[in-house]
Amino acid sequence: MSRVLITGAAGFIGSHLVHSLAAEGAQVRAFDNLSSGNLENLSGLRDRIEFIEGDVQDPDATMAACRGVDYVFHEAAIPSVPKSVADPIGTDGPNLKGTLQMLEAARTAGVKRFVFAASSAAYGNNPELPKREDMIPEPVSPYAVQKVASELYMSSYAQVFGLETVALRYFNIFGDRQDPSSQYSGVLARFISLMSGGECPTIFGDGETSRDFTHVDNVVQANLLAVRAPSKASGGVYNIATGHRVTLNQAFDAISRVLGFEGRPNYLPEREGDIRHSVADISRAQDVLGYRVSVSFEEGLEKMLRRD
Repeated sequence: MSRVLITGAAGFIGSHLVHSLAAEGAQVRAFDNLSSGNLENLSGLRDRIEFIEGDVQDPDATMAACRGVDYVFHEAAIPSVPKSVADPIGTDGPNLKGTLQMLEAARTAGVKRFVFAASSAAYGNNPELPKREDMIPEPVSPYAVQKVASELYMSSYAQVFGLETVALRYFNIFGDRQDPSSQYSGVLARFISLMSGGECPTIFGDGETSRDFTHVDNVVQANLLAVRAPSKASGGVYNIATGHRVTLNQAFDAISRVLGFEGRPNYLPEREGDIRHSVADISRAQDVLGYRVSVSFEEGLEKMLRRD
């Protein structure tokens, strides 16, 4: 790997990719409009990477960003179901139009492979577990629709134009640099932020809601594997997770043990529309990409708390 472009590079997952690829010696071009990303996430790297402030919806900016690049990691998005519900048109631009614009710029520039941050929101309210990529998508929120439509554009560009594409469906990612002050940040980041300050977090429902919490190091590994995988991986969609469920009560108890927190959660009625359980089947990513879970939930939580 030599020349790479990372969109959303100053954000949570994007910045982890920048750090990892720069450490590998890749020539990294970081692209972000800084609407939610933070340049502090790239501290210590500014003299080793090329940073471009620009928007994924801007044809000129995306063409310039893709020029001379071998691989694109497209992480830029507004990753928020609530915000997409409040502003479906405003989020459609960055999440769908921006992906299409990036695909077109990458195709025109002769990029070798395009890796996309898809979402487990594609599965919607389907209660069947585990979630498999061959399930028919049932997106509910505008955000989920935008991500699924982007997956279809990825497949189209692979089949029609020959641009190799890989879509990675992320499940509940957590880790350091996740902004706990945002109402859209991960539940674990919010729990840790509140409990570190002696406050009790809120849990909607009985706390037995479960998620496939996946540390960001696993996501970085999956992205690197996605650009190195054989051509048969192109055009595919892959779950990136651990394959194990953790309830909110279990997550709360685990954080409490490490922090020595003695309070209890504030339980409120379950929110309408919340998905009760989610866990991924990761066998396709294992078989095709060579993906392996390198950091378990417990290990990831310890890493996150050590940095808190």
